[in-house]
Amino acid sequence: MSTLKPLQIDVVSDVVCPWCYIGKHRIESALALVPDVPVKLNFRPFFLNPWVPREGISREDYLTQKFGSVEAYKGIAGRVVAAASEEGLVYKPELVARQPNTTDCHRLILWAEAVGKAPEMKQRLMELYFRDGGDLSDVNVLVQAAADVGLDADDVRKRLATDEDVARVSADAQEAAEKGISGVPTYVFAQKYAVSGAQDPNLLARAIRQVSAEINAQAAE
Repeated sequence: MSTLKPLQIDVVSDVVCPWCYIGKHRIESALALVPDVPVKLNFRPFFLNPWVPREGISREDYLTQKFGSVEAYKGIAGRVVAAASEEGLVYKPELVARQPNTTDCHRLILWAEAVGKAPEMKQRLMELYFRDGGDLSDVNVLVQAAADVGLDADDVRKRLATDEDVARVSADAQEAAEKGISGVPTYVFAQKYAVSGAQDPNLLARAIRQVSAEINAQAAE
């Protein structure tokens, strides 16, 4: 029996994007529908709000700048909260007090990837932000999140105090933008097919099967 070549799926997303929170759950649900297809899932950075300064800004200032007012976001938030709830996820926008720049979050995901913990790191950061209203611009919150998924807290604190991988994360996010990715989440299959938006797991599962069959047929030629 021939061994199937794993399908590479790059999930381009941001930890403060509510549809990315939902989209992560949906791609994982899709993978559960195709357990026989080998997949290598990568999380790639995207800056939903590149204009937010490194130290973050108040949520009120952010919503006013982005949506015109805090009130204007409430209608949008209601729909997202409902969509998250359908996935068994909790989003409490009223708890979010600070809008972070996500450079450090993406650095943590990258460092967690080196020890096979990227999905857990991303999930922890998203839960902190959407469910608990955690301040992702606070280094103590980030260090604790890293420790929660098994990274060394002291090591992470030291690395966060440097510029390690800031340029890499920025370059990766820039590359996604240059490839035309403007809406997230975007799922890139085998580095050539992109599916944008938090799509239904059944649709994603079909795409996984289709592209996996195609790359394996090409490999066999």
